[in-house]
Formats: sequence, structure tokens, C-alpha cells
Amino acid sequence: MVYVSNAHVLGDFMSSLPTDIKAIFLDLDGTMYMGSNLIEGAHDFLERCKQHGVATFFLSNNSSRSVDQYRAKLEGFGIEATESQILLSTHDLIAWLQQNNITETWAVATKGMCAMLEAVGITTRSINPQYVVVGYDTELTYEKISTASIHLHAGVPLVASHPDMVCPSPQGGLPDTGSYLVMFEATTGVKPTHVSGKPNPGMILHKIEALGLEPHQCAMVGDRLYTDIAMANRSGVHSVLVLTGEATMEDVASLDEGSEFMPSIIFDSVADLLR
Repeated sequence: MVYVSNAHVLGDFMSSLPTDIKAIFLDLDGTMYMGSNLIEGAHDFLERCKQHGVATFFLSNNSSRSVDQYRAKLEGFGIEATESQILLSTHDLIAWLQQNNITETWAVATKGMCAMLEAVGITTRSINPQYVVVGYDTELTYEKISTASIHLHAGVPLVASHPDMVCPSPQGGLPDTGSYLVMFEATTGVKPTHVSGKPNPGMILHKIEALGLEPHQCAMVGDRLYTDIAMANRSGVHSVLVLTGEATMEDVASLDEGSEFMPSIIFDSVADLLR
């Protein structure tokens, strides 16, 4: 179902995607799948994209997995994706670290995320780190937390892969990187110098430029207002909210007019797109 709402209540939503869409950027957790369950109708939607000649890219702020691990997960759902189709907050973080000549870090991160950093020459277990790096660490240990806290108390600055407070799951939201940041601030008083990933527009603008497209020819589909939708609006692409993950219609109704969190169109799920 497409939601078209009263402008005074939920803003002026388009009734469908524009016909000149050339690329769609898709969030993963809560949009394409929920935990180990593929969203119903997702396969048919991707097939419609192929039929319409619309390129698809998969985005995730979830930095717990590497590109290869995401490809494997998608393949487990019967979805084939090339390395260039997968854009992660870890890519955005790496770009920021390289721009700032950061090569020595202590990372509160999974082996998959650490492998991506180390592959480009950024150490993740430095005894004299330039930065403490925090990602969505599903392999979290107290040793990682305590060592990071000691570095932060010693004046080492903090950077994070993304701001998400929770990771959606069929059983409810799970603590994500944003929750870890709250913990470190409570423990050390340190806030991150920089937070990568969505809603930073660079997460998709570099790909749009590489494709030779204009933002208005692209759409971002996601389930979170403060990351997916905010990034879409900051980037100038069409912002599409699906109701299969975190955000609800009540959340949208509570937004102020003109909020950067306001989607331009709302669907129940990706199953309703490009019909």
C-alpha cells in the first residue's frame, strides 16, 4: 500500500515513484530482511527492478559484517550481489580515516569489520592508537570495552561507524553502535569526533556520481527516519520509507513540518514498489 497523506498531518507524499528512476539504494536490516527472514515479496521487487532497467545497491549501517559476509548472507536468500553493489558504513569510515591519515586504531569491532580496516593498512589493535573506533560489535568483550575506555580516559579521540541506537530483529531492537557510544560517554565523558555512515550523504553521493546520474534519478528505500530518510533528503534523492522495520506511521505523524526525517513516500514494504 502507498500512503498519501494530508499535508497538514504527514506532508505531501508522492503517490508512486517517478518514472525516471535509474537507481535504487536499499537498506538491508528492516528493509530487505529482518534477521534471518527475507521480507515477503523482496525477490519479486528485485525482479521488477531488472525488468525496468533500474540498478540496485544494498546499503547498511550495520558494520558487524564485511562485504564478503554480506554477499554470502544475500546469496543465502537467493539474491546475487557484486562487491560494487554493497555499500557499508565501514566504507564511509575507512574513507574518513584515510582522509585524516589515521592508520593506528583500537577497534571495538567484529573480526569482519577489522579485516576491512586492516586490508587498507589501518591497524585495529594498536597500543598507541590515534583513534578509538567503535562499530556494531556483535563479538563484544569486556576486554575491548575496558581497553577502549582506558584509551579514551588518556585523551585518545573517538570515531564511530554509524549512529544507529538499535539493530532491528524479529524479537525487537538490539543494542547497536549508538548504544555503545552512550555507554562510553557515560564511562569516560567522551563523545565521538565523527560518526560515519547514514545519514551522511557521502554514503551514496559518490556512487551516484560514479554512475553518471543526478540525485533526482535515484531513490533511497529504508525503515529508519533518522538515518535512511535523513540521508536521502540530505542527498537530494527520493526518500522512501517502508514500514517493515523500525519506523511507524505514528513516528512520521509526530514529525515537525519540514523535518529532514520526513519521507516523500511511504510503502508497507518493498513488495509494493515498482508495481
